[in-house]
Amino acid sequence: MASEAPIFGKILNDYLAAVAALDLTGRPEILGVRVENNAIEIPFFGKIYTISPDRIADPRGNAPSHAVSVILCKYLLLCPKDPGTDSDLVTYKDFRDAAPYVTGFGNTAEKPISKAFSGQISALENACTRLGGQSWDSGISCDLSYRFQALPQVPVCLLYNDADEDFPADTTLLFQRGAAQYLDMECLAMIGMVLAQWLVQLEDRDVSGLV
Repeated sequence: MASEAPIFGKILNDYLAAVAALDLTGRPEILGVRVENNAIEIPFFGKIYTISPDRIADPRGNAPSHAVSVILCKYLLLCPKDPGTDSDLVTYKDFRDAAPYVTGFGNTAEKPISKAFSGQISALENACTRLGGQSWDSGISCDLSYRFQALPQVPVCLLYNDADEDFPADTTLLFQRGAAQYLDMECLAMIGMVLAQWLVQLEDRDVSGLV
């Protein structure tokens, strides 16, 4: 992983301190995570990440990206006490507090997928499958639809229409409306960004190398 600015290290240390201070009573059951000794195991896009008091590790024992680290910590810190069950699917812009991040979400999540896979629908299908996505009947007219389990309580659905003679390729990412109970808007946007980055990388990389 490329070296990151020192400020990211301070931010991560602050998050780790906040996680270490948590009362974990009830959280594993609500969040779908596992506590083993002093470590918390969190599935993220099908891979198990471990948060211990002093570090976060991916399945190979390496430090994940700053974005992934923040998402995992926030998932623990923002755990709702009494979560609802609103599973209606919505676009990112439909969330009440998303407005400041909508443009960035489009530029870092949806548009990169459309650009990378325009005219290459088979490559996108392969990348989705390799990342653990499941083909999904969305009931919406589109060329490709996949469902990913980003976090145990936060699925992400991808709808894709390939470019044709009239329109460019177009990608839409959908979340369950209840996802806002588990993560703030910045973290939901980062999930979209991470998904896009990993799908693009999977064009020529092994899935085990994604962090």
